Amino acid sequence: MKDRIYGILVGRIPEIRDQYLRKKSQKPGNQLKNLIYALWLNLRYYLSCRQDHFPHNEIKKLYADGSESSLSLRESPEQFAKRLAQYDVISFDVFDTLIFRPFSHPTDVFFLVGMDLRYPHFKRLRIEAENTARQEKMKAFGTGEVTIEEIWRILERETGISRKIGVQTEWNWEKRCCFANPYMLKVVQELQKYGKRLIVISDMYLGQRRVQELLENCGYRAFESCYVSCDHMGSKGDGKLFGTVKKTIGSPNRWAHIGDHEIADIHQAERYGAKGYLYPNVNRTGSPYRPENLSAITGSFYCGLVNAHIHNGLKQYSREYEFGFIYGGLFAIGYCRFIHEYVLTHQIEKLLFLSRDGAVLLKTYLQLYPEESHRTAYAYWSRMAAVKLTAGYYKHEYLQRFLLHKANQGFSVHQVLESMEITDMSDSISKTAGAAPQDELTFEKAIRIKDYLLRVWDQVLKHYDVQAEAARDYYSALLKGCSKAAAVDIGWAGSGAIMLDHAVNRLWKLNCPIIGILAGTPGSQSPEPDDTESFFIRGQLVSYLFSQRKNRDLWKVHDPWKGYNLYWELLLGAPEGGLRGFYRNEKGEAVVQLRKSRTDPGRIEEIHRGILDFVQIFSETEKRLGLCFPISGRDAYGPMLSVCSRKNKDFMKGLEELLDEPHIG
Repeated sequence: MKDRIYGILVGRIPEIRDQYLRKKSQKPGNQLKNLIYALWLNLRYYLSCRQDHFPHNEIKKLYADGSESSLSLRESPEQFAKRLAQYDVISFDVFDTLIFRPFSHPTDVFFLVGMDLRYPHFKRLRIEAENTARQEKMKAFGTGEVTIEEIWRILERETGISRKIGVQTEWNWEKRCCFANPYMLKVVQELQKYGKRLIVISDMYLGQRRVQELLENCGYRAFESCYVSCDHMGSKGDGKLFGTVKKTIGSPNRWAHIGDHEIADIHQAERYGAKGYLYPNVNRTGSPYRPENLSAITGSFYCGLVNAHIHNGLKQYSREYEFGFIYGGLFAIGYCRFIHEYVLTHQIEKLLFLSRDGAVLLKTYLQLYPEESHRTAYAYWSRMAAVKLTAGYYKHEYLQRFLLHKANQGFSVHQVLESMEITDMSDSISKTAGAAPQDELTFEKAIRIKDYLLRVWDQVLKHYDVQAEAARDYYSALLKGCSKAAAVDIGWAGSGAIMLDHAVNRLWKLNCPIIGILAGTPGSQSPEPDDTESFFIRGQLVSYLFSQRKNRDLWKVHDPWKGYNLYWELLLGAPEGGLRGFYRNEKGEAVVQLRKSRTDPGRIEEIHRGILDFVQIFSETEKRLGLCFPISGRDAYGPMLSVCSRKNKDFMKGLEELLDEPHIG
């Protein structure tokens, strides 16, 4: 009965079990006090699971009925072009139809213009100047259509910026920012094969010459004419520009128009005899699901790239791919940049990406810094291997992880001893501790086994002598000639890096200090948030996303009780099984043995493909712009805030089956 009560109150939830066992080991107390403490832990856990700690305005309700890209999937470009081929003339809107900008809102380009001009408040001033220019034009000529030169006359008047310099700076950024919509580029290329008349119609202040140049820069060379509102003193919005086009092409011609605005591109086009085809604006479609808690420029850049890729209509991606692309890509780039800066600043000679969380991070790192391949390595390491190899010093960790955490979890004594690789001690354990191999491991039996093992501790440690020697050979080769290394991991306590440093320097005497670089630290909601704080103080551990000293709002809300650690680990975990240990093969060489993976490797690879595709798109766009957008830990965590929220439990349902269990097997 006692073990059954323990199993219900303590055994089922790893976080409750961790904290209960920690408290009991520090201050045993009587049975009644232990029971009250267990009840309190359960109450706190279930109350915590029913509430979010995030500010309400930072959480978006994510699309959970399939992949987000399914909302925008269209017929293939070839099929759409075939439908359009029935018309004699096909016209296209330009911005947000043929051409995208890498921002969630078009006016965010003005951030970059203001940056080059070194002018504070420039975005606001530029927007105000355009409004003023339109008002003045309306009063004088009865139209609000203005040119970029007319806008800059106002700006020159209101600021100290030269109109000539301002126009050229803005135009330079427009050319660098604009890129082709991959869906529409294929449509246009297909229509060229049909020999149709293709034209463009745009409400824009840049004018025909500049709009044509933008189109050509983006790969469009099929258009016979270009109609821009500022050149014709009328817009699509008021219908006058369509009237001008109609006079040019002639009324008998069958005419189709494609654009992203329901009024300007559909309603007004059809008033003048064109058949309107709506191409939904990618940013309006994606906006309900994008975070609003990111920094202004990096956030807009991130959201714009995600919306353009996910909602252009060309492909429907898997939910796994989108999980990596949308929620993991920004983090992977930001974290790898943080790692790279640390490596250069602290003269790190070897960078070890620990298995399994380091697999996709290593690929990301080399995608960003291919010249660093000589410095990097994928290093096999795991909690299972670490607790065995360092059991002589971290005795408490060994017994907790291998024994007490397995109590009342449905494991037999034999299964537990097998995972510890001490099954040859079964008979003595059965006799001394009263725990037969076929018995279920209860908490009481775990305590008795623990007491016995402590009495014969030297005998236990001998089981790992060969593994320790093989591991020493493995890391001797990895760290050859190296005097300072860093180990990259997701987190959270940093025990992997701490134990590796102990093994490398105290056990194997390789004289190579190991610094642990983590994505995040134990959050304030962790059972013991201060356990490894001293390692951060002395610099043996560093963190990117949050810590007690950085991004404390994230540190306070990141809650392993709700599975946040596992959600983050799902982004990175390799499809291969975790490291079981280091051994010798028949030739006496050091080899690693992996556990069988419990997850679908194909689905895990899709997550990683999404991450790496985002990294490629983000970095290529930065290269085109000649910029490097800073990605703070706060920005990198931003997209995951909604994922972790209880509001989006339905969103994670299809992905939760891929999660690893939180404790070693």
